[in-house]
Amino acid sequence: MSMGIGIALLAIGAILSFAVRDAVPGVDLTMVGYICMGAGALALILALVANAQATNTKRTNVVEHRDHPEV
Repeated sequence: MSMGIGIALLAIGAILSFAVRDAVPGVDLTMVGYICMGAGALALILALVANAQATNTKRTNVVEHRDHPEV
């Protein structure tokens, strides 16, 4: 889920930075785009690290073998 959010933030940020030429009074859309791209990159990195840690788990199955004593 967080990988999708990171990719979406990167895409939105790139659109705001490079494709939008409108002006909003008091808001620099280019800077907002760069901030979104930075947040998207950070979200992707964190998602990859979390995914790597989740797949690096070690599981051990313990099987007991009991010999029945002779009666």
